[in-house]
Amino acid sequence: MSRSLRRGAIAAIALAAILPLSACAAGNSPDTLQIKPDNAATSIGDTLKLNNIVVVTADGASSEHAGPAQLTVNISNTGSSAETLQSITVGEGATATFADAKGAALSEIVIPAGSAVLIGGEGQPVAKVASAKLEVGGFAPAAFSFAKAGKVATEAQVHSAKGMYEDFGPTANPSASPSAAASASASASAGASGSATPSAGASTSPSGSTTAASH
Repeated sequence: MSRSLRRGAIAAIALAAILPLSACAAGNSPDTLQIKPDNAATSIGDTLKLNNIVVVTADGASSEHAGPAQLTVNISNTGSSAETLQSITVGEGATATFADAKGAALSEIVIPAGSAVLIGGEGQPVAKVASAKLEVGGFAPAAFSFAKAGKVATEAQVHSAKGMYEDFGPTANPSASPSAAASASASASAGASGSATPSAGASTSPSGSTTAASH
């Protein structure tokens, strides 16, 4: 092999080795590879971070889901002052409603300074969507509005309430039914008690008048 051909072969081998390294240097980020991240997340400024943003549908929901859903997200606040989550929209503009762990309605959710809130977690606030069109197993647009930090738009994963998301799916208000049942029970008891008293009085009165007549 001539010297010129040998040099050409060496140059080709060197170029082949450099190209993969250049591709790696470009990064394997979702933006570079045009793929979705494994865990939907975003941040606002230097203090607010939103991790594992997931919209959970009912168990057994079809791939093209249209109905209630519940959102779970871990929001951490490393700042020196509390932040307030004012609203969440999911899908095609469906707005979530907030409630505390007992089911009482909330107008907003406070993220304390130097702390985190797992929305949808046990003993934590809840964010529910009455109805939304979602693709189970895919992603849906989601927007979060904060009092101080402003608004951030991102994407949330969509899962049905199975496996690790079994306890995060949409459920009925836990405090509404027991309260209503208790009120109904109390009313029924009061009504039953009230009707028993006149009956006793009615039976006593005739008895008393009969005794007086006999004397």
